[in-house]
Amino acid sequence: MKIIQKILIILFFISVFGQIAKGQASETGKMQLTGILKNDSRIISNYYSETKTHPFADDIPGRKTPMLAGLFSAIIPGAGQVYNEDYWIAGIFIALEAALITTAIIYDKKGDDQTKSFQNFADENWSVVDYAKWLNQYRNHSITIDETTPGLKPWERVNWTELNAAENQESDLSHTLPPYGDQQYYEQIGKYLQYSSGWNDFPGGANQNIVSPNFKFYSGERGQANDFYNTASTAVVGIYINHLLSAAEAVWGATRFNSNLLVNLRVETINLAGGIELVPTLKMKFSF
Repeated sequence: MKIIQKILIILFFISVFGQIAKGQASETGKMQLTGILKNDSRIISNYYSETKTHPFADDIPGRKTPMLAGLFSAIIPGAGQVYNEDYWIAGIFIALEAALITTAIIYDKKGDDQTKSFQNFADENWSVVDYAKWLNQYRNHSITIDETTPGLKPWERVNWTELNAAENQESDLSHTLPPYGDQQYYEQIGKYLQYSSGWNDFPGGANQNIVSPNFKFYSGERGQANDFYNTASTAVVGIYINHLLSAAEAVWGATRFNSNLLVNLRVETINLAGGIELVPTLKMKFSF
């Protein structure tokens, strides 16, 4: 250890004295050292200013690279912290990443299951045939409806072009029904009262602004699916944020690690009767 300390002291003075001599030579060209520490210390004391940057910072054993730590955590949260040997912080980011990914997967699956559920409910309880009949009866349209061919589904019995044309002619109808199976198809029949007549528990009559129990139930089921998807989306946003925070913390953590493993090599000023003398010192500081 003493040999290493001596080597570090020698390298330090070579570096510092060389930099000072170079700087002073470029500025005044007058500064010259004698090679005797006692004399040179008096010469240097008027020019030397200690910097916060360690002259051998890049050569400290075990030194971490902040940008590399940040890159690791940007790819896998917690990886940069493992590199920095901040294992408990790494555990936090890894656990958070696992929780967010799990949440996103679970709630996306819940959203898919809920979507299938409310779509099946709509297929069983809402009929475009009934909706087209209501338009024909109460709005005097002539939408073609095939009620004789066996085996057809309700959405296969109605002329969709004529249906949409009839909707466009009605000033109080704000939407046209998208094709069956479209996402907007399932959204609109549970969102807008103009489609209330298509529900199988619609009480009948010209007033389409009636919310039947099935209409209300379906709207709630569709809303629940949206809530599941929103939770999954929020978790995905959280994943991105976790990557960014982990990367930023890893950069800071690497810098903190390098600061905690500190070797201070400096010249210490000692006040003597004849003035100020510089004495080479070695100080090693380990922080945990």
